[in-house]
Amino acid sequence: MPTKRKPRKSQTNQVDLYQQVTDKIVASIELGVLPWRKPWRDSKRFAESPIPSNASTGRHYNGINIMLLWLSAEEQGFNSNRWLTWKQAQAAGGNVRKGEKATVAVFFKPFEVESTDKAGQPHTNAQGDTVMEQRIMLRSIMLFNIEQCEGLPEKIIGAAPEILDDESVDTLSAPVFNDIVTIAGESGVRVSYSEQNRAYYNSMKDQIVLPLRKQFFTEADFCSTLLHELVHATGHHSRLDREGITSTSRTFGDPVYAFEELIAELGSAFLCAHLGVYGEVQHDSYIDHWLKILKSDKKALFRACRMAREASEHLLKPLHEAAEEDAA
Repeated sequence: MPTKRKPRKSQTNQVDLYQQVTDKIVASIELGVLPWRKPWRDSKRFAESPIPSNASTGRHYNGINIMLLWLSAEEQGFNSNRWLTWKQAQAAGGNVRKGEKATVAVFFKPFEVESTDKAGQPHTNAQGDTVMEQRIMLRSIMLFNIEQCEGLPEKIIGAAPEILDDESVDTLSAPVFNDIVTIAGESGVRVSYSEQNRAYYNSMKDQIVLPLRKQFFTEADFCSTLLHELVHATGHHSRLDREGITSTSRTFGDPVYAFEELIAELGSAFLCAHLGVYGEVQHDSYIDHWLKILKSDKKALFRACRMAREASEHLLKPLHEAAEEDAA
């Protein structure tokens, strides 16, 4: 009698991407590597943008993929932030070297389904039309760094990276500093300075309070701290209305505010990388709280990355609008 084959598990059951990605980030944090901080701040700094991009399309990756690609580059010692799929490498006239291991990134695709009640009956609006719900399809993408490839044309490889010296890392160029001044000025948040040892955002007054600039080790540290607090300020009810700013005790150990600190950490890292600011903001006291959150909810990191991306895009909007006007 022939042996019955066991039914094949669906791809969804085989690989839980939410859990796979969360486990990887948790493991990195437990080893002392914060994926949104160490890979691009502590390694060699190169003049090309620290934000990972697709070498074929030129588009930058965002959200969770920034961390996954930063972490992979750190682990494998890549200097380039340019990535390709296997097919893109072939289409460009090159190929991925035999034996190279792909890095998992995540692709999100929104779609709509009918909203139903517990009995499976569709919800309708006042006009009798079926109410639709937004859902997200999640699937993996296998990427290779251009340093894992051979035979790629120069336009894909890009210019050879220029290593930045310590002075270039610690200080900001006039254009970068002016961009940060624009971001702060257009945010609508009042910024004041006081000779004290903490930086914070006061949501009741919609005000950021920073130590004096001379109290920071470097100009980059000052600007990265300002950007961190500006991310917090985007949570104000008049802006993105985040629970961590509008509805929390803001006391140490409050899980809602610990999650808000994770959003600010990620958002300021994305902003610093986008602008080219290599400063430090230390909030290591929250690491145990972040680990607890990530271990208890496999989707928490994805939510934090989404909110951090929304915050950084909100703050960068004036720069993008100015660039569009200049190009018109």
